[in-house]
Amino acid sequence: MLTTKKTDIRSLNLAQLQQHFTAMKEPSYRAKQVYQWLWEKSARTFAEMSNLSKELRIKLDENYAINVVEVNNSQFSNDHTIKNTFRLYDGNIVEGVLIPMDDRMTACVSSQVGCSLTCKFCATGYMDRKRNLNADEIYDQVVLIDQQAKQNYNAPLTNIVYMGMGEPLLNYANVLKSIERITAPDGLNMSYKRITVSTAGISKMIKKLGDDGVKFNLALSLHAANDKKRNEIMPINEHNTLKALEEALKYYYSKTKNAVTYEYIVFNHFNDEIEDAMELAKFCKHVPCKVNLIEYNPIQFADFVNAEGDKIDAFSNYLKSQGITTNIRRSRGKDIDAACGQLAVKQQN
Repeated sequence: MLTTKKTDIRSLNLAQLQQHFTAMKEPSYRAKQVYQWLWEKSARTFAEMSNLSKELRIKLDENYAINVVEVNNSQFSNDHTIKNTFRLYDGNIVEGVLIPMDDRMTACVSSQVGCSLTCKFCATGYMDRKRNLNADEIYDQVVLIDQQAKQNYNAPLTNIVYMGMGEPLLNYANVLKSIERITAPDGLNMSYKRITVSTAGISKMIKKLGDDGVKFNLALSLHAANDKKRNEIMPINEHNTLKALEEALKYYYSKTKNAVTYEYIVFNHFNDEIEDAMELAKFCKHVPCKVNLIEYNPIQFADFVNAEGDKIDAFSNYLKSQGITTNIRRSRGKDIDAACGQLAVKQQN
């Protein structure tokens, strides 16, 4: 549970940790050893740090906390997807998902407890946002899901998507720090190109991604390519209009040269006509991109219905006819509420 007197040791970078060790009259190389235990070896207790003296391990345990994330519950889908509820050090709960496929193992991780954006089709949007996740809490989700992949499917994680609970760009610093630790040679040493951060569209933060020259992939949850429809399902669009997003994406691309992925849920009788596809194709001309057409996954709070299969196929074919790389993403884990848009904590125990 929450500790008030101990310092969260994973909130310290290596230089800060070395300063703490100097203050404790310990050699600075010990700090590097501890840092390696925390981020390369994913140690969950100081007792595991076997190359430290017992006295130092006791001293660390008395003064510092490793606020580890625990698997609270796991559900297994008929399609082998695994949904986890993770308990945080302060008792809050988030969800994360392992999505196994023939050619990849993907972790879908959360960045906030709840969400403040109130997207009408998303279960998380009906929860209050309680707080941002710390970088180490995001990192822990990746470590735990990687362990699940190895234990259940004898394969390590290959991909990470920040598409769980919360809006990653509203937790900007912690999300970027978590990616730095996940990709660093003295961290998990995963490739930036295997990481995708998804946003509902925070224009100024997309520009900041450009300024920071990020190397990971960016996905934009678009779902409608005209402001009237997008306002209806995504209130954030009222302050981050398609025009503002266009400008932000052009700026982002000018700085990073990274293509963008547009996520587009196809809703029955809402955004599934060829006219909608034409609007999307026009928006796709702004920067190099690809489109993922996503099946809608029903939630108890909303009345949206997935588009008919032939409508989705026609939509896809039109985009392809315009030279746009388009994929149809089939739902995974729908039977355990683990699919896109379904994550919401129903039970805290």
